[in-house]
Amino acid sequence: MAADYSFLAGLVTRSQLISGRELAGLVFDTGRSMGLTGTGVYVTDLQQTRLVALPQPVPAAEPSLEIDTSLAGLAYRMERTYLTQDGTTAWIPMVDGVERLGVLKAHGPDLSVAGCEALAGVTALLLVSKSSHSDLLVEAERRRPMTVQAELLWAFLPPRTIGTAQVTSTAVLEPAYNVGGDAFDHSFTDNGLHLTLLDAMGHDLASGGASAAALAACRAARRSGGRLTDIVTDIDEILDEWFTDRLMTAIIADLDVTDGTLTWVNCAHPQPLLLRDGQILRILERPPDLPLGWNFHSSTPPTTHRARLQPGDRILLYSDGVTEARSPEGDLFGEQRLADTVIRATAAGEPAPEALRRLLQQLMRHQQHKLLDDATILMAEWHPDPQR
Repeated sequence: MAADYSFLAGLVTRSQLISGRELAGLVFDTGRSMGLTGTGVYVTDLQQTRLVALPQPVPAAEPSLEIDTSLAGLAYRMERTYLTQDGTTAWIPMVDGVERLGVLKAHGPDLSVAGCEALAGVTALLLVSKSSHSDLLVEAERRRPMTVQAELLWAFLPPRTIGTAQVTSTAVLEPAYNVGGDAFDHSFTDNGLHLTLLDAMGHDLASGGASAAALAACRAARRSGGRLTDIVTDIDEILDEWFTDRLMTAIIADLDVTDGTLTWVNCAHPQPLLLRDGQILRILERPPDLPLGWNFHSSTPPTTHRARLQPGDRILLYSDGVTEARSPEGDLFGEQRLADTVIRATAAGEPAPEALRRLLQQLMRHQQHKLLDDATILMAEWHPDPQR
């Protein structure tokens, strides 16, 4: 007999005229109509350390849960459904495409895992649709106030993780509540993936404004059919006209997912790293061009570089705040530690977003949770495997 998921139609219909505050309550009511005794909607905080319960008619027994030490956190980390030993409670990851949003708790004496997973999938889509205009959902992700420049940059940033059957791109950014000039972008184009990582000089509102303007210039140029060199020139002119005292480093790249061709421009930024079969390969090292901001590139366009990837290759883009992070003893975090952490995590079977989350945790511990500079990491993996 085919499963009856008519309850999902009612959930979608009723969700049209509710606010973000009412979403968890609506999911709770839908769960009751499915025969569940209760549900709980948990979203991850901005730094991906805790899962926070959204308000609902029956308050959650656990208002928040640690991602690294709870069964709910295990479901989030591994993107798999986990049941308690008695089989009466399920923790189901809520994922939008490949972006991890949180987990759904479902409780009942006779759980249908397939039904609960369908409920979690629709809840994830509703969370995304409501988050753009619900302060409650945004505030649930925050554990402390955010600076104005950080608020500005986060408003411009895309989801942390995007992906298809051919490619995945995921990024992390710290200090999350006080980021100054770092920013990233990733987006799908007609036949590939676009990647951008920016690092504006300084750590104030002007730095955040410069990076936000650069992201806007990048998107405007590429969505008008511009090439990588056109994007660089446009950013350079914008910064020179409106942010005259701000230099910026950047890597701007396109990955053709049909054949693995990586094309990029490096404007005074740390060299991208290529990870293949558990090793760092230096084949992406090229002489960098001048930084952005003083109209260096209007008369001399930057050099465009190309390399051919192999299936399973991972590209790491990062800001200097990562490799130059120092421990209290003066030990630099460095490229090798950066690569080794990702290699170990992926070898252990962890999803790419989880590998970067753990890498960022290690970086924070290395500097005793007191970053002196923005730290941004973006990892793209090309996996053209039709069975993936």
